[in-house]
Amino acid sequence: MNILLTGATGYIGQRLLPLLVEAGHHVTCLVRDARRFELPERLRSQVTVAQGDLLKPDSLAELPLDIDAAYYLVHSMSGHNKDFFRLEQESARHFTHYLNRTSGRQVIYLSGIANDRALSVHLRSRKAVEKELRRAGQAALTVLRASIIIGSGSASFEIIRDLVDKLPVMVTPRWLNSRCQPIGIRDVMHYLLAVLDNPACLSQSFDIGGPDVLTYRQMLLDLAQVRGLRRYIITVPVLTPRLSSWWLYLVTSTTFSLAQSLVESLRNDTIVDKRRSIQAVVPHPCMPYRAAVELAFQRIEQNEVVSSWSDALSSGVMPRNYMDHIQIPQHGLLQDRQLLRFTRPPQEVLRNVWAIGGERGWYKVDWLWRIRGLLDKLVGGVGLRRGRRSATKLRAGDPLDFWRVLVADKASRRLLLYAEMKLPGEAWLQFRILDNEDGSHTLEQLAAFRPHGLAGRLYWYSLVPFHFIIFKGMIENIVQYGEATPYPAAVTPAAVPANG
Repeated sequence: MNILLTGATGYIGQRLLPLLVEAGHHVTCLVRDARRFELPERLRSQVTVAQGDLLKPDSLAELPLDIDAAYYLVHSMSGHNKDFFRLEQESARHFTHYLNRTSGRQVIYLSGIANDRALSVHLRSRKAVEKELRRAGQAALTVLRASIIIGSGSASFEIIRDLVDKLPVMVTPRWLNSRCQPIGIRDVMHYLLAVLDNPACLSQSFDIGGPDVLTYRQMLLDLAQVRGLRRYIITVPVLTPRLSSWWLYLVTSTTFSLAQSLVESLRNDTIVDKRRSIQAVVPHPCMPYRAAVELAFQRIEQNEVVSSWSDALSSGVMPRNYMDHIQIPQHGLLQDRQLLRFTRPPQEVLRNVWAIGGERGWYKVDWLWRIRGLLDKLVGGVGLRRGRRSATKLRAGDPLDFWRVLVADKASRRLLLYAEMKLPGEAWLQFRILDNEDGSHTLEQLAAFRPHGLAGRLYWYSLVPFHFIIFKGMIENIVQYGEATPYPAAVTPAAVPANG
């Protein structure tokens, strides 16, 4: 079958794409910016990448018309723009207009369980999107409504994990007593594939969920037991939704907008309505909650996190055209450039560069980086807690603490990061390994900052004393990390001071 996949760079889309290809389908991936969509070599013969924006209907003109089915995996859970409800409807409306020009017979939409009467604005938006998608002519709509999705890298799992790992005693809001029916990501993938071209699923809506009905309190305590941790939870009525959102934002790796959206949605019970359960049409034994949690931790320990909620641009503060920053500007920059010559195998140093951030840290005075991350959180930034998708692998578009990976090119031995933290300007951090004529190599580390006005310049120059400590130590430790013997004292870095 010819399948159109929207949301291909998101948490669900990245996991679904290889499964569709393995099933023998040809997949067209709709992405906003093809430059940030890194396609594995094994998938390229069966995948076409199409660039377009669902909020810009003219950009959809070149999409293929000879499709058989489409997956609509577009959500704005992280976007708390006051117009997001309208924007989600516009996206769905433009997509429906496109579908009506195609030969598509089915569109599959992953939504949220919305069986309560007083729904949060995000769950109401999901239902409104369903209504728009039903207006497609010959393309029958299949809706899968899920509760909390548990898997390595999922927003729900990462938030629960953060709470349990960081807080021995939790003072929590009342929504912790709301009930849900968590489902493992593996089971979500099974259903997304099982309903494709299934006559019994056309023009139908199904609730999907695992076998356990739990409160969020129970989910936290069960995850703590899986981790071998003892945790205590105190529920208080005084935490308003806004205070709860701030509490969740400051403690976990989520953004404030996502925290606010989750808190609003978690006030609703999200339990499968047996009258709409998919089990009657697609029988499948789903994993219990604990099994899904254990599997998620296995993937994390094995560095096999396929996708993360923070992969999506809406998870952070980056503009959609952030790949336009892939080249560091030549003018108007303040810079700290460090050069360090070394003789050890370059692949060892490159491996250290590729492991930066996350659990490894930033190679010098990590406590200062943590303070910077905390300050960023306090002013509404992303902070350091997002970590990284994998401890050893990087690809363009990955989040890396409060940076975003623009270039991760091992062949040219170059890593370029763009800052997502709150700044009075724009910042880049680049690492390159250069060859020398005598057979040695040089690691170049370039921190570049384009200030916005006087505030930006004051910000940069106030940090210059710290730059000397941090950046000089970083490059030395990156080169030396993992060496059996101390680095030769005769080889010293050459620093280029900040300039206007």
